[in-house]
Amino acid sequence: MNDTPRKRTVASCTVLALALGAGTTACSGQDSHPLSARPYDAARQVAFNAPPSGTKADPDKPLVVSAKGKDGRITDVTAVDTAGRYLAGELSANGARWRSTGPLAAGTRYTVRVSTENGDGAPGVRTLTFETASPKRLLGVELGPKTGTYGVGQPITAELSLPVAAKADRAAVERSLRVTSSPEVEGAWHWVDDKKLHYRPKEYWPAGASVEVRSNLEGVKVGDRLYGGPTKPLKLSIGDRVEAVTDASTHQMTVKRNGEVINTIPVTTGKPGFSTRNGVKVVLGKEYFVRMRGTSIGIPVGSAESYDLPVYYATRVTWSGEYVHAAPWSVGSQGYANVSHGCTGMSTGNAAWFFKTVREGDIVKVVNSLGAPMDPFGNGFGDWNLEWDEWRGGSALLEGTRDGGAAADDARLRPRV
Repeated sequence: MNDTPRKRTVASCTVLALALGAGTTACSGQDSHPLSARPYDAARQVAFNAPPSGTKADPDKPLVVSAKGKDGRITDVTAVDTAGRYLAGELSANGARWRSTGPLAAGTRYTVRVSTENGDGAPGVRTLTFETASPKRLLGVELGPKTGTYGVGQPITAELSLPVAAKADRAAVERSLRVTSSPEVEGAWHWVDDKKLHYRPKEYWPAGASVEVRSNLEGVKVGDRLYGGPTKPLKLSIGDRVEAVTDASTHQMTVKRNGEVINTIPVTTGKPGFSTRNGVKVVLGKEYFVRMRGTSIGIPVGSAESYDLPVYYATRVTWSGEYVHAAPWSVGSQGYANVSHGCTGMSTGNAAWFFKTVREGDIVKVVNSLGAPMDPFGNGFGDWNLEWDEWRGGSALLEGTRDGGAAADDARLRPRV
C-alpha cells in the first residue's frame, strides 16, 4: 500500500522543528502517534458500487463500500441524504466492506464519508456523492384538520393516497410522521384502517398548546417500488379546555372552561329506541340552520315518528346527524324527560349561547344514557373512548412496547472494529 502520507507527515514535523530551533520539537518523526496526522486522501483505497456515469443509483439496491488492497481497512462510514436522514449500515469485522442495511431514499442526493486507516495506522478519508433515481409510485399523505385553532379534543389525521397493510410498511410511514407540541405531551398514532391514521395525546391537548405536524416521508421506501411523496406541513393552535357533559338521567348539561363551570343547561336527549350515544364526542362543526328529516335516520315518511323540522344553532358531533341544537318545541320536557330522536335539545337562547361558546375540537360527553357507546371511528371523532393501552396498540411502532417507552429506531449502526 502507498505510504506517501506517512512521509509527508515526517517532513512536516522536520520543518516545524527547524522553525522552533533547538528547543522541544512538536513531533518526533517515526515515534509520533499515527492518529496525530491529518487524514490523507483515501481515494485509491476505497471503491463503491457507483452507477455508470450520467445515471442515478437504483434506490432498491444497497450501497456497498469496499476497501481496495490488503494493507488497509475501513473504520467508519456515514451516509446522509439532503433531508438529513442517515442511512443505516453494517461494517464487516475486518473492515473490508460496509453495506447499507436500511433502504435508500429515492430522488435525493447522498453524501458518503468513508474513514480508513493504512497498515501503519494512519487515518485516511474519502467523500463520495451520488444521486438516487426518482420513484415511479408515490404515496401521498394529507394531514388534517386544516390549519387553525381547535379544542383540546381535536385528533390529528393522516389520509394516505394508497392502502398500506404490512406492519413493516406501516412502521415506515408512521416513523416519518412527526408531531411536536409546546408544551410537550405524550401521544401516539393509531391506524384506523389501511389508508387512515389518527394521532392523539394520552390526555387531552393542554389549553393554549401549539402543535406542528410534519412528514419526512418524501423519498422513503414504504413498500415494493413505493416511496413517499411530499406532504404539506400542518400547524394548529389549541384554545381553552371547553367540555360539555350531558347527564341523560338528570337532563342537565354542565359546561366547563378550563375546569371552571360556566353554565348549566336543562336539556332533553334521545327517548327509548332513539337513545343518545354514550361517551366522548368531539365538535365536528357548526351550522346555523339545518333541515332535519326523519328519513335521514331511517324513519319512514308518514309514520308516527316521522319529522321534518327547521333547526337553528346546530352543533354537529357525529357524521350520522347527532347535534346539540335549539329545540323550542320540547322546552317543557327539557330538564325533565328525554323526548328527542337522539340529539341533545335545549332552548333557542341556550343553543345560541352554546353555538357561540364552542369550537371544533371541543369535548361533548354524554353519560348515563341508555344508548350504545360512541364508536371510536367512522362516525366522527370517538378516539377518546379508547383506553390509552388500546390506543397505543394501534401503532405499528408502539404495539407491544411499555407505556412511556419509545420504539427502537437507530438511524445508523456504528461499525464493529
